[in-house]
Amino acid sequence: MPDFQLDDFLPYLLNNAAEVTGRAFSVHYREAYGMSRAQWRIMAHLGRATPMTASDICIRAHLEKSKVSRAVAALESAGLLVRAPSSTDRRAEMLSLTEAGLRIYADLSARAMQFQDGLAARLGPQQTQALAKLLREMAEP
Repeated sequence: MPDFQLDDFLPYLLNNAAEVTGRAFSVHYREAYGMSRAQWRIMAHLGRATPMTASDICIRAHLEKSKVSRAVAALESAGLLVRAPSSTDRRAEMLSLTEAGLRIYADLSARAMQFQDGLAARLGPQQTQALAKLLREMAEP
């Protein structure tokens, strides 16, 4: 029987790294704006100023439909996003950030870049670039 070492199992290591870094960054959106991780991820996608559907967000952010639905409803209630009918699909709604949502996105994206700079400082430029390349390759279908 092979000697399985959980601490050497790549999916476990990736998950742990994602959890540790995700929790460390969550302080910014939770404390400042009372947002959940799903709400932040939706805002991050919509902050590119391109309206998209909830289904698009599910695919891009790897979030479950129910989580996106709840997060969208909360963001809409807070006045941070609006829904508009899709011009190409009557069943779909296009989501976009309001002016208030865009201001919060600008603040959080600046904090995200500072957070990224801190991670990059720990790893150094070559390891940061190599890690980003490897992670993108791993995420390809």
